[in-house]
Amino acid sequence: MSVLVLGVSHKSAPVAVLEQLALDGDGVGKLLDDVLGCEHVTEATVLATCNRLEVYADVDRFHGSVETLSRLLCERSGVPTEDVLPHLYVHYDDGAVAHLFHVVSGLDSMVLGEGQILSQARDALRVGQEHGSVGSTLNVLFQQAFRVAKRAHAETDIDRVAPSLVSAALERAVELLGPLAGRTALVIGAGAMSSLAVATLNRLGVEGLTVVNRDAERGVRLAEQYGGSGSTWERIPALLADADVVVSCTGATSTVLAATTVVEARTDRADPLVLVDLALPHDIEPEVALVPGVSLIDLARLAEDLRGTAVTDEVTQVREIVAEEVAAFLRARRAASVTPTVVALRSMATDVVDAEIDRLGSRLPDLDLDARREVEHTIRRVADKLLHQPTVRVKELADRSGAVSYAAALAELFALDPETVEAVTRVEGIDE
Repeated sequence: MSVLVLGVSHKSAPVAVLEQLALDGDGVGKLLDDVLGCEHVTEATVLATCNRLEVYADVDRFHGSVETLSRLLCERSGVPTEDVLPHLYVHYDDGAVAHLFHVVSGLDSMVLGEGQILSQARDALRVGQEHGSVGSTLNVLFQQAFRVAKRAHAETDIDRVAPSLVSAALERAVELLGPLAGRTALVIGAGAMSSLAVATLNRLGVEGLTVVNRDAERGVRLAEQYGGSGSTWERIPALLADADVVVSCTGATSTVLAATTVVEARTDRADPLVLVDLALPHDIEPEVALVPGVSLIDLARLAEDLRGTAVTDEVTQVREIVAEEVAAFLRARRAASVTPTVVALRSMATDVVDAEIDRLGSRLPDLDLDARREVEHTIRRVADKLLHQPTVRVKELADRSGAVSYAAALAELFALDPETVEAVTRVEGIDE
């Protein structure tokens, strides 16, 4: 089996396309069901964030799987296939491993090195596990990716150099408003991104911090952690009238803040207002940018602002770590791929030795016990020596690139039973 990644991100598509492809929790579950129903797919999970949608699948056929998964993404989004296909990318096998390691380490993020993607990838794995769609192949791959990301953050200063998307957005707000200390902020939503926004605003010194969420109790809990207050959804217009900065990220499938609402709320106030929309699809109508005194920071603007960000020494170090870890993982995987054949070969040799020792016992029943033990020990030692070099070499050769399957050649030369090899694979949890 081989891992296939098919997806779309801020690097391959404009925000407008990403908005159309965005999935909520139910949408992710339905997509997983559809993917698992594909003929060539045995495992799958979905990584869905504000700027990417990727399907990770363990497949036994490349072309059929790519065609099917591409169609499923288009059908789920309702977007015409011809509008999506040019923006899709595909990574397969070794390339899929390298892509995931880069993504989880923050090297493929809108903000290079941001750490939030690690928790989002953990959520993707958890959802797949809870859904019953993740098996040993994807579990091993994702767990290794998490270890790589943790190493990258532990051994470099990437955390300090590369802020989260929330931090980057609020830096733009500071550029427009000046310091946020002492100002009034409104956060709409209480999910992971909103929680980051609340924490960052608190760190920046805002005094009036209010969180509004459709589940009001959840919003209150989040606000109180940082000395703020929660409020009800219906009070958004009134809260807008007093706010200096608004951050919205609700995960809603339709607009939650209309331009007319902003205009009405700001009728008696001339002070500038910054609206930060980190949702996909967008929470705030783009037309608010036309309202006098109102500035809109959304994902499209952030993507433009962050494009071409200078590559720092820390990012270079992370890339080196990821390249090293990708190579090590692929070496280990190739070595592991021959293990079932090696185990089956040694098992066959043991069976042959056992049969010959039994035959010797029946032909020389009077052989004393000590002599019998010495003969048995000698036969087993000879068998081990004969098998040692081939098994060592097949593991070494497995690490070489090329189309030759040395494990398959070994199985063919020794006429190993394919069912025995498959049985070892299942027992050992090894995936080719």
